[in-house]
Amino acid sequence: MATYKVNHLQTGESFNRPYIYHNSHTKPLASQHIPGLEVEAFHRSLPHYAETRLHSLPSIAADLGLSHVLLKDESTRFGLPGFKIAGASWAIHNALCKHCALPFSTTMANLRTALKECHVVSLVTCTEGNWGRAVGRMSRYLDINARIFVPGFMSVAIQTLIRGEGAEVIILEGKSYDDAVAAAIEESKTSESMLVMDTSFDNYTEVPAWVIEGYQTILQETDRQVSELTGGKTADVATSSVGVGSWAHAVVSHYRSTHPESTKLLSVEPETAASFKESLHQDTITPVQTGHTIMDGINCGTTSQIAWPVLRVGVEYAVAVRDQEAHNCVLELRELGVEAGPCGAANLAALKRAVAEGLLGSEQERRGKVVVLFSTEGRREYDVPV
Repeated sequence: MATYKVNHLQTGESFNRPYIYHNSHTKPLASQHIPGLEVEAFHRSLPHYAETRLHSLPSIAADLGLSHVLLKDESTRFGLPGFKIAGASWAIHNALCKHCALPFSTTMANLRTALKECHVVSLVTCTEGNWGRAVGRMSRYLDINARIFVPGFMSVAIQTLIRGEGAEVIILEGKSYDDAVAAAIEESKTSESMLVMDTSFDNYTEVPAWVIEGYQTILQETDRQVSELTGGKTADVATSSVGVGSWAHAVVSHYRSTHPESTKLLSVEPETAASFKESLHQDTITPVQTGHTIMDGINCGTTSQIAWPVLRVGVEYAVAVRDQEAHNCVLELRELGVEAGPCGAANLAALKRAVAEGLLGSEQERRGKVVVLFSTEGRREYDVPV
């Protein structure tokens, strides 16, 4: 059996792990209110709102013996090449409304006016790419400043794109994403900046919870589109990249609330940063040492505290993928007219692993299955693995 090596950050212990972990902790989630209608109405009021495309990939479905393989393409969300603006916009809007003692129903225009009188100097956060661009975009909409801490491995091209949104970029040379998290937190303590993060820690949970709510628009769009393309069917399998866990938290919460028994959920991480998968192995949040990967956007070493309890019981299979697998899937999708980046294409790589190892059933059992892949980023530059 093929394995990869993982190093625990806090203890330095090393383990060889299989690329797929079958989670034995799965169980139904407690009933919860997800404000999908309110969130979608808010998003429809923003500039450049439009539903993103759900691609049907019949050739891949045929190769894998599946009924449908459908890919939700988040490469154009609000004119940005990734999905995170959906969560960032809702969370930042709510956080600033709360700060200014305004109802969450306040319009963007009225909030922008109110911020001139409220004492908010700037937003501060950290990023590996798309989250930083999303925060920068919202700061531009609202006419306030944003400071973005980034790890040293981030490409110059991505740094330039974040600056293009009007944000200030602070590069932490030789440092990791977790170091960038610490720097953003420290900045918020020593300045008048508001911390806006999509990961939770200690008592910082409110903004990450709003981020998760913000992603519901994507999932509601997907459900409608899946039904239209399949003649009323729902997803039998859905994949989600993890990173810090906020997006995966949203995906798991949605499917466990709307399809509690019928949809299998696969998480996807690079082998160099499979922190959630390692946490399942240890049955507790376990930070890991991260390394270089072309899947920059999910190169995170610690799982969000509020995401962990939901992911722990909601994800059926945790999958780690290699850079070469993600790159091969980038090329395969490109030939089919889908411009996915490595983080998005990794979902197809994970699906292929799952099918190859028989996790989706026999050939006969797979024939009727509908699979939804969430491609969370569009085409971008990266170093091709060799």
